[in-house]
Amino acid sequence: MRILAISKRTFIELWRDKRSLALLFAAPILIMWLMNAAFSASTDVSVDIATVNVSATVTKALGDIKHISTKHYQTETKAQNALTKEKVDAVLVYQNKDHYTVTYANTDPSKTSLTRQAIKTTLRQTQVQELVQNLKKAQQTNSQATIKGTSSSSSQTDTTERNPSLSESYHYGDQNTTFFTKMTPILMGFFVFFFVFLISGMALLKERTSGTLDRLLATPVKRSDIVFGYMLSYSLVAALQTTVIVLSTIWLLDLEVLGNLGDLIIVNILFALVALSFGLLLSTLAQSEFQMMQFIPIVIVPQIFFSGIIPLNSMADWVQSLGKGLPLYYAGHALSKIILNGTSILNLKSDLFALLIFLIILTFLNIVGLRRYRKV
Repeated sequence: MRILAISKRTFIELWRDKRSLALLFAAPILIMWLMNAAFSASTDVSVDIATVNVSATVTKALGDIKHISTKHYQTETKAQNALTKEKVDAVLVYQNKDHYTVTYANTDPSKTSLTRQAIKTTLRQTQVQELVQNLKKAQQTNSQATIKGTSSSSSQTDTTERNPSLSESYHYGDQNTTFFTKMTPILMGFFVFFFVFLISGMALLKERTSGTLDRLLATPVKRSDIVFGYMLSYSLVAALQTTVIVLSTIWLLDLEVLGNLGDLIIVNILFALVALSFGLLLSTLAQSEFQMMQFIPIVIVPQIFFSGIIPLNSMADWVQSLGKGLPLYYAGHALSKIILNGTSILNLKSDLFALLIFLIILTFLNIVGLRRYRKV
């Protein structure tokens, strides 16, 4: 009977907690729906190849391959600049005597694999076509010489099979680079967000449930002072934690960083401040640690789905709009640019501006949210 009584009391308390019930049943449905939207995306990979001094035959053959498009450049320098700016995915250059060089961006190994296969197949097919054409010319020349009764030794067409050589290089990484490398910058930002969000939210919730926050709000101190005070203290810890996450990720995963390490840490610290303000905000909405934990799938999971790990441009328009409304999208984009492309932080103004907007809005909402706990 005592067991039943305890069970009944617990069930009634849970049943009265409408917010927990909503999170328990609505959150899984939301997550499954978002997973369906994310993994229903098109898996087709499209590649842009820059060509320099490449014959029209080879260029046309490459362009005829599905999901491959070519762009002609006058000089190799211009083509390499386009590769650095992510306008193309590879640069194919004809050097001399059937020797080609190709440089892969290699920020997406699936594109690198498709490009390599397309180029090698095209060069082989072009070689066979040229050989057949040379044989036909040789046969025609011999036939004409026979009819005229003259020797064809001086006018024979070159039918020697020349194998085109291909030298490969990589703008980022090497031939062993995997798809996980593309995900690493985004995962780095995700872990920064997750741990800072969790620690800040739980810490302020503990302050509130223990009565410390209520006593502080009973004093004449301003709500903005409380918010900025908490953010300043936690931001120091968050900055240290972020630096540890960044350096350990680079060291443990042997991650190649083309950009400046300082730029990488600055972007992550700014993103950590966004996570900090997000955690503080949700801690004002949660009534218990249990509810705070239930906010995690609603806040964290959608961000990882729509952060760029799965290319947003392959999804529906409304999904792209949703992804661009989440801070991890901008942080992941900035981190990928720095690590994979070597982009300077000065060229990431749009991403940094978006993160600053998130930080300002969330900080303002934190100040407003404390109003409900101030006892007048």
